Amino acid sequence: MAWNPYENQPEGRGGGGGGAGGFETPEINLPKNLVAYIFYGLLGLIAIYGLKDAFYTVAPDEQAVVLRFGELQEVSDPGFHLKLPYGIDRVQLFPTLRVLKEEFGFRTLKAGARTEYSRQRFDDESLMLTGDLNIADVEWIVQFKYREPKELYFHLDEPVQTVRDVAESVLRQVVGNRTVDAVLTTGRAQVEDKARRLMQEVLDTYDSGIQITTLQLQNVTPPEPVQASFNDVNRSEQDMEKMENEALAQLNREIPNAKGEAKRTIDQAIGYKIDRINRAQGNVARFLGILTEYRKAPEVTRRRLHLETMRAVLPHVGDLTVIDSKSATGLLPHFNVKGGKGGGK
Repeated sequence: MAWNPYENQPEGRGGGGGGAGGFETPEINLPKNLVAYIFYGLLGLIAIYGLKDAFYTVAPDEQAVVLRFGELQEVSDPGFHLKLPYGIDRVQLFPTLRVLKEEFGFRTLKAGARTEYSRQRFDDESLMLTGDLNIADVEWIVQFKYREPKELYFHLDEPVQTVRDVAESVLRQVVGNRTVDAVLTTGRAQVEDKARRLMQEVLDTYDSGIQITTLQLQNVTPPEPVQASFNDVNRSEQDMEKMENEALAQLNREIPNAKGEAKRTIDQAIGYKIDRINRAQGNVARFLGILTEYRKAPEVTRRRLHLETMRAVLPHVGDLTVIDSKSATGLLPHFNVKGGKGGGK
């Protein structure tokens, strides 16, 4: 016979009353308005959440696309705005005034407060085949802006990836239409301009709302196995260009000098010609004047000419001996005239 723990218990402790096994169930008295408190509390929380969800802020460099049940409602400018809460209105922000940048063939990595350059594991982006079947290692950047946020939202699912795909496709096409020398040296500006315009045309056909502002080649080199040979060719071309420039500079110096010397010689000849003509004309005029005077007084004019000639000649004569033959008897007396003024001996 099983033992019953409630058997032979005094009344009032286990028997007679309600409840299992004779125990009394304690009665719980709840406030009559507790349910109302809970209901109003929930309503308050919902109202607070809805009030918080009814406001949104657009940053100064952004625009917002507002959708109501998936339909475009408006495009909001920077500032504080209202919308319908509880998911009725949805807001998508786009940095329309910010210039975004994508890098190809390399990455700029942030290491603390500094940035580091890395080109590892990006050969699939940078290696390109040129039109003359050579390979160029091209690193470049693309800068772009979100021009039309509503077109961007409805027509593109991944805007950044779309820009990257279009950039790679277009640049490979442009590089493939040029020689490796044009891509590496003289044709870089044409490659950048052509690729940027083609990118914009492709994105416009998508109605993407994206504007390409810059496509710039950062570093264009041949692959590493042929880089040394290519550098030798570049140095030779630079030396040739340097020698051409030096020759051109010397040409530019010598030609003006020669022209100046020729002009100076011509001017001197013209001056000499004018001087000789003037002197000849002066001599003619002087001779005609003397002739006129000679005809008037021949003896006087002849003596004057003799004296003027001797005055001009004697100062330039050295030692001069004058012999008077008329008074010579025996040893001939003579006179030494030095400079035309010597005394006799």
